[in-house]
Amino acid sequence: KAKTIEKFLGQDYKVMSSYGHIRDLKKKDFGIDLKTFEPQYEIPDDKKKVVADLRAAAKKAETVWLASDEDREGEAISWHLAKVLKLDPEATNRIVFHEITKPAILSAIQAPRHIDLRLVDAQQARRVLDRLVGFKLSPILWRKVRPSLSAGRVQSVAVRLVVEREREIAAFQSEASFHVVALFTLPEAQGESVLLKAELRKNFKTKAEAQAYLKACKQAVFTVETVTKTPAKRKPAPPFTTSTLQQEAARKLGYPVALTMRLAQTLYEAGLITYMRTDSMNLSGLCLSACKEVINASMGQGYHKSRQYHTNALGAQEAHEAIRPTDMTAREIGGTKQAQRLYELIWKRTIACQMADAELERTTIEIAGTGLAEPFIATGEVVKFDGFLKVYRESSNEDEERTESGLLPPIEKGATLQRTEITATERFTQHPARYNEASLVHKLEELGIGRPSTYAPTISTIQQREYVQKGDRKGEERLYTVDTLKGIKITAKNRREMVGSEKGKLLPTDIGMVVNDFLMDNFPTIMDYHFTAHVEEEFDRIAEGKEQWTQMMKEFYTSFEPTVEDVMNARSEHKAGERQLGVDPKTNKPVFVKIGRF
Repeated sequence: KAKTIEKFLGQDYKVMSSYGHIRDLKKKDFGIDLKTFEPQYEIPDDKKKVVADLRAAAKKAETVWLASDEDREGEAISWHLAKVLKLDPEATNRIVFHEITKPAILSAIQAPRHIDLRLVDAQQARRVLDRLVGFKLSPILWRKVRPSLSAGRVQSVAVRLVVEREREIAAFQSEASFHVVALFTLPEAQGESVLLKAELRKNFKTKAEAQAYLKACKQAVFTVETVTKTPAKRKPAPPFTTSTLQQEAARKLGYPVALTMRLAQTLYEAGLITYMRTDSMNLSGLCLSACKEVINASMGQGYHKSRQYHTNALGAQEAHEAIRPTDMTAREIGGTKQAQRLYELIWKRTIACQMADAELERTTIEIAGTGLAEPFIATGEVVKFDGFLKVYRESSNEDEERTESGLLPPIEKGATLQRTEITATERFTQHPARYNEASLVHKLEELGIGRPSTYAPTISTIQQREYVQKGDRKGEERLYTVDTLKGIKITAKNRREMVGSEKGKLLPTDIGMVVNDFLMDNFPTIMDYHFTAHVEEEFDRIAEGKEQWTQMMKEFYTSFEPTVEDVMNARSEHKAGERQLGVDPKTNKPVFVKIGRF
């Protein structure tokens, strides 16, 4: 990255890297003055040589430019550099860019600014608050539950989500119902009969109700009551933010969140995409023009539609850009196969968001049977103009591709249909889906917990700490019944299916459940979703200069510290015994863990 930027700037510049933060909170005594909440920083041993090299170079330089990433962490890195290199933070040149290309770097050099101390304060607030929570709660866990455990403001709430979902699944009671589907034969066209599939929108609660309906169908005459055709449009998905890239890469490519971020970092440093930690959907005018040229040249003017997206996320930085290729004419790149696939995904999503809507025609046919209360419905959808679908379609949250229902055969109102067969199939309600990495990121973002830079580290941390593990669930065999009406005969058959098979899902470990329960019992405020989201909003207000970060710390700590002391000193009312964690998926029996008295 440094060599690339140096090449753009020429021989008058020397570009060096700090390799991230060069200072951190002291490890002893919290690293925080608990009266003023001022942080106490030190240079870690592994950064002392880097700092010495930077100091030596800064002394020789006519001007020092700070060019770390444009987010809270990046701003704090620049501020720490200014302090360590003895530069004036309010006078030092600070430049930012969203892509590592020659025009972007040269443009940044032409418009330097100073370090934004409000962003620095927001980062310090986050770092100090997380240190207070982690350093205060972890020793309690060591003493009350088990040594070497840890807690964190965001990680513990993420674990809570996974634990609660697992308990929802354990408590779930599946309910059966009967779904009825019919196959009809249309009047012959050109000597060929055509099948039409239709279904009841209402499910029957009992087998008796379903069989009664099938009996009523024996004598029924089926006719087409209505044929409705309606035009419809489908709009493309917006360009990628950090969270949507993580989710879509998981769904389409099967990439873990941490891998997606590593690959995106590589693409960014190679100058191929814009900065990959962003919650903005904004695209630059340069990108919009480039997309228009590519679309018009490769697909025709009818496929282009200029769009600008705006972010609804709280605290989103509209000045930043969405994640996009730096050169829209470069559809393919070199590098590893994994990086190529991620780049292609980003390119397709970006180009598609500047394309015309897909135009569809939806057809709904209502089929009435004499003496029947419930009509059958057949639906079809055809693409009249593919628009953005020519390039890209978004995956659904259920990890499955959306599928188009096909074209229905030509049919007119009043036509009589011949019944071929009608089946009533027993179906069961499904328990809530376990989280995978993508859906957990989506939930964290939905709740306002964390920001683009924290999703991947949070999900990695809860697995490294062994509170959550990624695993598979084997399916189990289940019997279900199918009743079929053919001619005037109804036959009933039992069939078998495998259900409940899951791959790559996040599962709470035993200790993850125990730690979650302990924290929920003793620190409900810290574990509250709304509290965690509110903290993020306060960080945003500090970044906007609307709140003093030390005052925020004081208000938090005033209520937090007494609770810590009470829990640490209290003789617990928790008696030795067993606590139910969940249900063993193989035996369907409760699983208990032994808890000591504390």
